[in-house]
Amino acid sequence: MVGRQNPRVSYLRRLGNRRFRDQEKKFIVEGARFVWEALNSAWPVEMLVYTCKIIGNQRGEACLEIASGRGISIIEMEENLFSKLSGTDTPQGLMAVVRQRETIPQDLQAADMPDLLVVVDGVQDPGNLGTIVRSADAAAASGVIVLKGSADVYNPKALRATMGSIFHVPVLQDYSSNEVMSYLKLRQIKTIAGDPYGGKAVYDSDLTVPCALVVGNEARGAGTAVMEKVDERVRIPMPGKAESLNVAISTAILLYEAIRQRSAR
Repeated sequence: MVGRQNPRVSYLRRLGNRRFRDQEKKFIVEGARFVWEALNSAWPVEMLVYTCKIIGNQRGEACLEIASGRGISIIEMEENLFSKLSGTDTPQGLMAVVRQRETIPQDLQAADMPDLLVVVDGVQDPGNLGTIVRSADAAAASGVIVLKGSADVYNPKALRATMGSIFHVPVLQDYSSNEVMSYLKLRQIKTIAGDPYGGKAVYDSDLTVPCALVVGNEARGAGTAVMEKVDERVRIPMPGKAESLNVAISTAILLYEAIRQRSAR
C-alpha cells in the first residue's frame, strides 16, 4: 500500500494541473463505471489506483481483474489519501491514469452519414464542455473541435460531465479559429453558428448536409473571428421570457434538430 511520500502519489496530484496533463499526455478518470469505460475502449490505461472501498463493487472488482490480466500497474491506497487526490465529494475508491489519444482532423469524417460536427469557441465552464461532448456522442456526431481559449476537455469536471463519452466521440482541442474554419471550408462543410439575437430559426436551416454547429462562450457567444466566417447564423425560438439558454442545452437542441431533419429525409 503506497503512502503519501510515494512518488506516484505526487505524480497523480500533478495530473490535476492542465499544463502537466498536456506535457504528459495523460489524464485521470474516477469511479467504477468510468474506469470500466476506459478499460473497454481503445485508449491505453496505464495505472489503476484503488482502496478497500471498491471491494464488493462488482464492476470495480472486474476492473481490477481486467487490469491485472493486462499487466496494468495496480496500486492500493489508503482511503484518506485517495480522498485528497479525488476530484469528487464521495469517492468510490477507484481511479485510472489514461493516456490521451492523438486525434487528427481526418478522424472526424463520418463513415455512413453526412458530417455533423460541433465547434466549441470560448466555452469556459468544464461542465458545459463535458456535457457538449456527451450530447455530441448521443447524437452520433462525427466529432467535437474545441478552439483555443476554451476549457480543457481533460479537466476532471469536464470528464465527469462526459459520462464516458470522451471514449466514444473524437475530440480535437487547442486549434485556432483560422485553422478550423479553413479546414471546414476545404471539406465543404457548412458552418452554422448559434446566435440568440439574430439569424433564421434553426428549423429553417438545412442541417441534412455536411455541417458544423458552432457554439460559443456562455456570456458572449462565439468570437468575432469565427462569426465573421460562418455560412449561417441560426437562433433557437424562445417564446418565453428567458433571454438565453445554457450553451450545453443550446448545443443539444441544435444537434437534435439535425437528427430530426436527417431522420425525416
